[in-house]
Amino acid sequence: MRSSYKEDDVILLLKDISGMVEPRPTKERERLIQSGRHYCEMLPIEYVPTDKYMEFYKEALKLYAEPTAQAVGSLADKIEESKGETVVLVSLARAGIPIGILLKRYLKFKYHIDVPHYSISIIRGRGIDHNAMKYLLEHYQPEQLLFVDGWIGKGAILNELKKEMERYEGVSSEIAVLADPAGVTKLCGTHEDILIPSSCLNCTVSGLVSRTFLRSDIIGGQDFHGAVYYEELKDADLSYEFIETIEREFTISPQIRDIRPEGTGMDEVRSIKERFDIEDVNFIKPGIGEATRVLLRRVPWKILIDERYRNARELSHLVRLAEEKGVPVEYYPLKHYKCCGIIKKIADA
Repeated sequence: MRSSYKEDDVILLLKDISGMVEPRPTKERERLIQSGRHYCEMLPIEYVPTDKYMEFYKEALKLYAEPTAQAVGSLADKIEESKGETVVLVSLARAGIPIGILLKRYLKFKYHIDVPHYSISIIRGRGIDHNAMKYLLEHYQPEQLLFVDGWIGKGAILNELKKEMERYEGVSSEIAVLADPAGVTKLCGTHEDILIPSSCLNCTVSGLVSRTFLRSDIIGGQDFHGAVYYEELKDADLSYEFIETIEREFTISPQIRDIRPEGTGMDEVRSIKERFDIEDVNFIKPGIGEATRVLLRRVPWKILIDERYRNARELSHLVRLAEEKGVPVEYYPLKHYKCCGIIKKIADA
């Protein structure tokens, strides 16, 4: 699979389906998803954000490079301690890819080890790419593999992974993430809902690769899950600017504030579901990364921001995106998360 990343940084176990799938507009995709079509059978139109939004992204990168780097270091230390020098990083495409690259680079920076890094697809409701798993297990021992993602919102992908790994003896179902505000894993950089700047953009910060795709007319029984390479957006590609900006902030002894709130994020999600009379828990996307995704590629109904972060600079990109799309922002007491995106129910779905 092509990407704008170097092979030294990551090998993508994906099928290149560039030019084979016509991307659909956001509202059309949302209507189809809510009618029962699976999101993995379609691709969204990827676009370059407005100049104003890019100003917010650049400010976010400047402000949050250092805490992101500290979370990378903290997580890498836990990985080295628990998995040792033979670990193989397996990032979940696509949000996990830049995080996997940063972890690989930090392990080289501090521990002088060069660990392999692959990326594979896992899709909620459809499972992991079993052809990619077969490839990995032909080359490595099961206990070497460690899955990597950007953050945990509610824990849906972690639950999917636990179910899928029951068939792979010796492979851990743990996911290493930078941020776990849901409070479901110890293998994280922090339990705080931090802004990871890469969550603010789509393919232009992820090697120009689309989200993953699975449909039987294009993905055969022996194929890896698919993805598109957006070569036409190469002039807007910020993938290595992001990686190198975070890398410049690496320190040997990361200092990170990590307070784990009581209960789980899912308890809070259920409370939001009840409070706003939302029929499907999948319409609720908690945390900075997930709320940003709702604004970038779904049809949002509302953004909730914790009252304590009313004027927080780390959420200014969300407020800006909401303004651009005419989405209301409500200030609401949250415990595990700084914000939450809620998807709009399409009445004629």
